[in-house]
Amino acid sequence: METRTDRAEATLAAIVDTALAMAAAEGLESLSIGEVAKRLGLSKSGVFSRVGSREQLQVAVLLEYDRRFQQSVFVPAMSQPRGLPRLDAIMRRWLARATNADRTLSCLYTAGAFEYDDREGPVRDQLEDGVLRLRAALRRTVLQAIEAGHLRADLDADQFVFEMDALFTGLLRDTRFLRDPLVHERGIKAWERMLAAAKVPQPAR
Repeated sequence: METRTDRAEATLAAIVDTALAMAAAEGLESLSIGEVAKRLGLSKSGVFSRVGSREQLQVAVLLEYDRRFQQSVFVPAMSQPRGLPRLDAIMRRWLARATNADRTLSCLYTAGAFEYDDREGPVRDQLEDGVLRLRAALRRTVLQAIEAGHLRADLDADQFVFEMDALFTGLLRDTRFLRDPLVHERGIKAWERMLAAAKVPQPAR
């Protein structure tokens, strides 16, 4: 039997889901309590009572986006062995996501960074936290690959993570703005070249 708490949680989930779809298609600045209420057939006060202000709604959307991104990219990759297999799995899933033309998979961290690069507040803070946590997770995985002897001991992990992130950002632009039909293949080639340069050299036979 559905309880009042169950209904409240379902309503909150629907609010965040609707707002996330709006943000993915139109940006975080597109969000408004009124528009979310309209799309769900709720009153503005009904939405406000569950999420609070517009700013709080934007933060809730970023938290949900982060959860889904982790489930889509990082969690499946954790089944791979530590080191290069795991790093490669993360990057390939990330590249597949970046080059998917589905607007609902738009990267809020990348788009949001441009929306909020010149403003302060909780939304920018949440965006920054998400980006930095993502880079920290990538850095840990790169260091594990170095420790496992899969990547060169002298590899600059911070530089390598920067280049991974830069590749992802460039692919998003080429996918969504330039609509390059070969963008996924280009991304895989770029990643494989990065890996080839970073791997421990194999002894000559």
